Amino acid sequence: MKPTLLSLLCLLLGFSASMGAKPNILLITVDDMSCDSIGAFGCKLKGTTPHIDQLASESLRFQYAHVQVGNCYPSRNVMFSGRYPHNTGVEGFYQVKPIKFPVLCDLMKNGGYYTAIRGKVSHSTPYQPYAWDADLTTGPDGQKLHIKDVPSYGECTSRGIKEAKAAGKPFCLNINISDPHKPFWKPNDPHKVSRVFQPEEVPVPGFLFDHPDVRKELALYYSSVRRADDAVGSILQALAQSGHADDTIVMFLSDHGMPLPFAKTQLYHHSTWTPWIIRWPGVTKAGSINDSHMISAVDMLPTMLEMAGLEIPAGLDGSSFVPVIKGQEQKGREAVFKVYNENAGGNRHPIRGLQTKTHLYLFNPWSDGTNIFRTATNGTATYRLMKKLAPSNSNIAARLATMDHRTVEELYDIEKDPDCLNNLARDEASQVIKGRLQDRLRRFMEDSNDHALTPFLKRDDPAALAVYMKKVQDESLQRRATRRKGGNKNKTNKKRPKKKVP
Repeated sequence: MKPTLLSLLCLLLGFSASMGAKPNILLITVDDMSCDSIGAFGCKLKGTTPHIDQLASESLRFQYAHVQVGNCYPSRNVMFSGRYPHNTGVEGFYQVKPIKFPVLCDLMKNGGYYTAIRGKVSHSTPYQPYAWDADLTTGPDGQKLHIKDVPSYGECTSRGIKEAKAAGKPFCLNINISDPHKPFWKPNDPHKVSRVFQPEEVPVPGFLFDHPDVRKELALYYSSVRRADDAVGSILQALAQSGHADDTIVMFLSDHGMPLPFAKTQLYHHSTWTPWIIRWPGVTKAGSINDSHMISAVDMLPTMLEMAGLEIPAGLDGSSFVPVIKGQEQKGREAVFKVYNENAGGNRHPIRGLQTKTHLYLFNPWSDGTNIFRTATNGTATYRLMKKLAPSNSNIAARLATMDHRTVEELYDIEKDPDCLNNLARDEASQVIKGRLQDRLRRFMEDSNDHALTPFLKRDDPAALAVYMKKVQDESLQRRATRRKGGNKNKTNKKRPKKKVP
């Protein structure tokens, strides 16, 4: 049988990669999209993501991929630094400057790449302005591109590729799609979507509850998922038209789960489970699925560096999973360490988590029965409805109590209960597995020098937890006060309106 042109091309590309040629890299992220909102990852609603599904059919996708953090600023900093938040200092929505560690932009530029970014610019590096070759968020006319405009995503991708060619360098583009982050698509929205979903057809996640108002919010969310997919189609079309699809690694994932209660700003299964897809010409097999290794956002930087044939710096918390991409076995990929510290308003509610393929253990040092978890999703219609219905509905009241107060420890059987409804932390039959996860979490915290280790070792002592919480909240208050003072030099001391939580 004679080899086809396509097979010869794949062999050639694989040979080039093995010889150290630098591939182009296109990293596409979406904002606030749950993994199972995507058809290729089991969405129950048909038609949400035709372009992403097509990409998945041409790529390798990971069944057990997670981000570290459930909110975007610290989550994206983990991706680009290869370090946990307590090792970068980026634990919330604030800048850290100066830094003593390199991030993706530095390393790729030093490795000969042209680097450009669209969207989430301030979220992707410890401080701004940072040294990208180009910020594609601004159009050629100097006007800022609208974050919900689908065609602009393809246009900025084309521009980044052309600018890299003019510079005589391979490109490393990070294109960040705003959807389905709020504000959701709405009727008569000037920024069009190719399909609108109706409340009666959308699936209701098991961690929420079925109600007409919840369905209305979910319909807007899923329509926004479709608009994000439209943007992915625009980006991939631009790549194909550039002629570089066959020498470009495409990587796709979400920064965390949907912007609704029990997903965004949490560390539950659906908070961090991300749709990680990789198309590496000549290396990955079309339509393949890895369901034997766990990978996470902290592994992104070293993986991208190895893909590019660049040196991986010392001191990273993550490690490259290129061997896994190439179909090899890699030890140490049985668990993921998850971290949350504070929201955009500076409210500290630290959580530490350890997730395996089968179980999730969470440690909540802030949980004392009275402290209320403050989060971006408290502003959603669904959360407000929970508050309204709780006095007359015991089931919703119980879920609201979990949302607001938690317990110090949580344990879930992810295989049986992926929506994390049944806390097994006090279940007698689950104490052995709980002990194993506690031990593994302790080792993660020790190895990464996590400041939450001290209260974790004293998790049965409410007084010790209160001391820790006062310390970290005071640090947040002082940081915010210093930032306000620095930003108000030579100005009258006027009260500023409170900012809405992103």
